[in-house]
Amino acid sequence: MECRQLALDALCLREPAAKVAAVHDLWSRINHLDLHTDTPLQPTAHTVPGRPERPTLRSAKAVPTRSVFTPQGMAAMVHAVCHIEFNAINLALDAVWRYPQMPETYYRDWLRVAHEEATHFGLLQTHLHTHGHAYGDFDAHDGLWAMCEKTAADVLARMALVPRTLEARGLDATPLIQAKLQRANTPQAQAVVGILDIILRDEVGHVAIGNHWYRWLCAQRGLDPEAHYPTLVAQYDAPHLKPPFNDAARLQAGFSAQELAALHQAATQTSRTPAAT
Repeated sequence: MECRQLALDALCLREPAAKVAAVHDLWSRINHLDLHTDTPLQPTAHTVPGRPERPTLRSAKAVPTRSVFTPQGMAAMVHAVCHIEFNAINLALDAVWRYPQMPETYYRDWLRVAHEEATHFGLLQTHLHTHGHAYGDFDAHDGLWAMCEKTAADVLARMALVPRTLEARGLDATPLIQAKLQRANTPQAQAVVGILDIILRDEVGHVAIGNHWYRWLCAQRGLDPEAHYPTLVAQYDAPHLKPPFNDAARLQAGFSAQELAALHQAATQTSRTPAAT
C-alpha cells in the first residue's frame, strides 16, 4: 500500500477516535508500506482536513483566556492543548500525502510525528474524560491549519513555517504553562504537567525533523537556510515570535546559535517599534 494514499485517507477522517486509530495502524505497518511513490493524489472528502462538528472554530482573539486556578479554566487549558495536538496530527498527515518525490526517510519521519501527535491527543483526551469533559466542549481556533493552507504549494515553505516556526512556539510556551500548573499545585495540575513533559520531549524531535528537511530542501535549491528564512516569513506573513524563548530546547531541536541570536534581536526590534496611530 502507498503511504501517501493511506495518510490522505486518515487525514480525511472526521471522527477523532477513527483518525487516531488509523494513524497508529499506519505507523504499525510502516515497514510494509511503499514509501517511495509519486502517484498524483486527490482528496475525495469535501473538506480537508476531516474534523468533528465540535469544537466550534473561532479567531484566536475570540477564544477566551481562562485561569488554570479554577476547574473550568483548567479543563479549558487542557482542551486548548488537546486541540493543538489534533491539528498536529493533521499537519503531519498533510506533510506526507501532499508532497511527492521526497526521500523515503521524509515520509517515515512525518508518519512517526503523526503517530506521536496521536498519542499526545489520546493522553489529553483521556485526562479530559477523567474530569468530566470531552474534546469539543470548548471553542478553539485554527491558526496552525491556516499556515498549512498558505504553504500547500511549496514543501520548503511548509517545513520552514509550520514545524520550525509555529510548532516551535510550543517549545517556548510549554514551560510557561507548566510553571502556572505548578503554582496551582493540585493533583490534576500535576497530572497535566506530566503529560506536557512527554509532549515537550517529543516536540523537540518534531521541530528537529522540520529543521532537518528545511535545510535539506534549501541545499537542494542552492539556498542559504538562515538567510532565506526571513524572506519566507515576509512572503507568507508568518507571525513574528515573541520572547521568552526556550533556547535550550531550540538548540536541541536543531536551531543554530546564530539563528537564536537573530530571533532575540528581531524580538527586541519588534518590541521597540512604536504602535501605528
